[in-house]
Amino acid sequence: MQIDLSVQNVTKKFDAFTAVDTVSFDVEQGHFFSILGPSGCGKTTLLRMIAGFTEPTDGVIAIRGKDMQGISPNRRPVNLIFQHLALFPMMDVAGNIAFGLQRQKVARAEIQKKIEKILERVGLPGFGDKKIDQLSGGQKQRVAIARCLVLEPTVLLLDEPLGALDLKLRDQMKVELKKLQAKVGTTFVYITHDQSEALVMSDYVAVMNKGRFEQIDTPQNLYNKPATPFVAQFVGDNNAWSGRIAGISGKIATIVTPEGNTFTINTGEKSLTPGSGVDLFLRPEAMVISPDPAMDNLNRFEVMVKTILFDGANSRLLVTPLNSEQELIVGLPQNRQFDHIRPKDKIEIGWHEDSGICFPGREGGS
Repeated sequence: MQIDLSVQNVTKKFDAFTAVDTVSFDVEQGHFFSILGPSGCGKTTLLRMIAGFTEPTDGVIAIRGKDMQGISPNRRPVNLIFQHLALFPMMDVAGNIAFGLQRQKVARAEIQKKIEKILERVGLPGFGDKKIDQLSGGQKQRVAIARCLVLEPTVLLLDEPLGALDLKLRDQMKVELKKLQAKVGTTFVYITHDQSEALVMSDYVAVMNKGRFEQIDTPQNLYNKPATPFVAQFVGDNNAWSGRIAGISGKIATIVTPEGNTFTINTGEKSLTPGSGVDLFLRPEAMVISPDPAMDNLNRFEVMVKTILFDGANSRLLVTPLNSEQELIVGLPQNRQFDHIRPKDKIEIGWHEDSGICFPGREGGS
């Protein structure tokens, strides 16, 4: 498979501050690749280096095998879409899309053909004569993408382009962007702090923290098999405990928390030793409410319901264990009715020892 973008050992320093620290990754042709991380982690600096607006301190950026060092942004086979789309309000849709082609001195008849073709591809046929202020937020997004795609870039770079949209439109555009990218086949490199955007749209996601990549993987593996505590906490919701390992039998470790809870967990391939500190993470949907007494290998404990967080299919309980002030989030499954649960109720919670994930933590627990 053709590698459209290759970033190898790229570092960017601003005086004593290292914004991007020895980052390496490849993006195959036609893939949707996202870089996910909190504000200030270095993702925009990395994108600007790929686009050519910032020079790396060290490392190599190559597009289709060609080293981009010293090549100016306007000569790189990439285009960049920002959160603020920078569409020209005084031009109609066709004028916005034609702008880059006109600067390349493409013939007028050819420009018209390209505009009609790209509007079809982004699902806006016949929109060429519409003014920008006549468009919805989602249509403006597609015009911005069309303006870039008409120049036939090898890689399209997107810097949080959905950030200015309202929540409902943002959810719609996540699906639209994924469908659009699959249809046009252009390689997308997308940066965001929104985990839902990255998980829904991407073939692969890199989770970035403090200038480094913590994990590059499929959305499913990032969610189900986080490689580090940061990924476990940042990707999806997680309940977390710190404790110490009281004993290990094969791959099953017994963990004791400072509150006195004792849990067993399958450690997988992790190398852990009795007496050492451990951090344990558990998804809200992994918790079973009022589990069947016959279910084996469950960690069981009682909690008090603080409140019900109603959110349709994503409804949850906020609870605290009876011997702790720690707040836990428990998923409410849609295939069972729990309308009888009220705040201040005491209920039993259980989770299977294979459901959690643990990492070496602070020595001796917290």
